[in-house]
Amino acid sequence: MGTATILRMSDREHAPTEMMRLIYGAFLSQQLATAADLGVADLLADGPKPVSVLSERTGTDPVALHRVLRGLAAVGVFTEIAPATFGLTPLAMTLRADVPESLRNVARLAGARETHEALAGLEHSIRTGLPSFERAYGTDWWSYLAANPGRASLFHAAMGDVARQTHAAVASAYDFSDRRILVDVGGGHGHLAAAILQRYPEMTAVVFDRPEVVSDVPTTLDKTGVAGRARAEGGDFFERIPENGDVYVLSWILHDWDDDDAATILANVREAMAPGAKVIVIDTLIPPGDEPHLGKLLDIIMLMQHGGKERTEAEMVGVLRAGGLTETEIVELAPWPTALIVAQS
Repeated sequence: MGTATILRMSDREHAPTEMMRLIYGAFLSQQLATAADLGVADLLADGPKPVSVLSERTGTDPVALHRVLRGLAAVGVFTEIAPATFGLTPLAMTLRADVPESLRNVARLAGARETHEALAGLEHSIRTGLPSFERAYGTDWWSYLAANPGRASLFHAAMGDVARQTHAAVASAYDFSDRRILVDVGGGHGHLAAAILQRYPEMTAVVFDRPEVVSDVPTTLDKTGVAGRARAEGGDFFERIPENGDVYVLSWILHDWDDDDAATILANVREAMAPGAKVIVIDTLIPPGDEPHLGKLLDIIMLMQHGGKERTEAEMVGVLRAGGLTETEIVELAPWPTALIVAQS
């Protein structure tokens, strides 16, 4: 039997084909989420394996699993090194749970039912400016998480995946050596505060977040060896913020809220600050025009789920000033689509 040669134009030169890729992007996202839920990348940590082994260990149908992995391999996530045998790629490595660059929980959150139901209601958000999540679930995102500990755990794990990868950049991008008391506002499980304290042994810290969130902070502080220099404090940053800090950090916090709420948070920070204190905001800054930027996708999540927004530099400056603060410096935290904005009263 002869071997046929197939000649074809590049798909990338054909606009309808490229548009089809974009249209079905949500299906690719769900494949990633499913692979993350199943832990496929972790199963391949010690080397490539046939689908028959992977399906047995994940309790899945081997033919169906092969179809999913084949689709992911086509975009560089996993590689089919032999028929029905798959291994890791650099992209697939980020789906492992045990690597510093893990985004496994981010993928799982993107594939969660709540995310898809909010996305399905995007038209409602566009028409009203209100979160489609609230229409679907009858409550706001934060109240929903408080009532659903399992989903809250996944959300905080996903945010931790991202936050941990920006910590080193934050600690090296800004000189904290003249600061002594750090207050991490909305500090989650305390990873950022711990990273900064490890670099600056003369500093102490308060990790401030909702009571149910900061319950895990002591574990983080113990593991990182800074427990003697930091403490957790539960509360609501719309009501009060720990006082007398000389540097206040808000990492990926303001984008969760609309301009009025963000200004209120910042005003509360300003009220709590010691004389001469500084505020550091870590958030995405949207570039102008058609420039590709991950923040432009994250902004849609803020719209449909939280009611927040990713901001341009001008919008961020406006929110800071509405909160009684003046920006003094902006540092890009490449390669992450994030900036460090320094402000003072």
